[in-house]
Amino acid sequence: MNAILGLAQLLLVGLLLAFLWSVAWTIWRLTHPPRRTYASALARGRPGDPGELPASPGGERRTFTSWPLRTIDGLDLPVWDMRGDDPAGPVLIMTHGWGDSRIGALTRAQPLFASVSRVVMWDLRGHGDAPGTSRLGTREVDDLIALIAHVKGDTPECVALLGWSLGAGVSIAAAARDPDRAMCVIAEAPYRLAITPARNVLRGMGLPRGISTRVAFWLLGLDFGVGPSWRGFDRAAFASQLRAQLLVIHGDADDICPIDDARAIAASSTRAELIEVRGAGHHSLWSTPVVADQFLDRVRAALRAASNAALESRG
Repeated sequence: MNAILGLAQLLLVGLLLAFLWSVAWTIWRLTHPPRRTYASALARGRPGDPGELPASPGGERRTFTSWPLRTIDGLDLPVWDMRGDDPAGPVLIMTHGWGDSRIGALTRAQPLFASVSRVVMWDLRGHGDAPGTSRLGTREVDDLIALIAHVKGDTPECVALLGWSLGAGVSIAAAARDPDRAMCVIAEAPYRLAITPARNVLRGMGLPRGISTRVAFWLLGLDFGVGPSWRGFDRAAFASQLRAQLLVIHGDADDICPIDDARAIAASSTRAELIEVRGAGHHSLWSTPVVADQFLDRVRAALRAASNAALESRG
């Protein structure tokens, strides 16, 4: 009998240790996403910096500047700043998703140069070449607000935001919290709550995503200062506060961020439009031309409308 009790206790200890390991690993994985760097772009045969993009329509090589964005807690986040082809167009700030980097903005920027005056691409903390760890869209909102302020400065330039996945929610929240700086938000594959894509990513990796994920998010919420319930994170609530135009683009085959989240976010704003892209998953909106053709004209139109609205507001 004592032997059986001893074995049971040993089993319980083992299960507890496995559970704690699962929670700790989930926290570490979510805050330390894969690094998408120049080497990873090179391995995929894709452009790794703006200088590798095709030349402008005039045959000129596209030049860019690099500079660091200093965050409120002292991190230097890498930024690429490129000139667009339309001097009257908006400044487009592009914010990437979890596990991506500013390299992911290069594919999206190429068909939009003709509609913007500048394109600004940056690495979120803990991504690409940026220091720090990911805060899953909590502190990153402050970073984007600081970037918008730096880019806009004291000039009357029109600013438009384009973000995907994590970056889509960060863009929506930043525009809602700082409503006078952005005229347009283009949100690609957004989600409402941070735990939703985390569960789906873990599922795709064949890893536990039940109670250990909930405990991990409970602890992360305490660490990030949003509380165990992640109060104030819901991106639909931020969308309801927007003054800027909101264009939501979402694939109807997205298995990471459910399209119902995009519908709820768009429905929350009186200034929103939702484009449901047929057959597109979470990562295929821009990689397949026939898919991108379903929304590219509308993105360009949204950028033109932002410029026109900015001109009208300045009288």
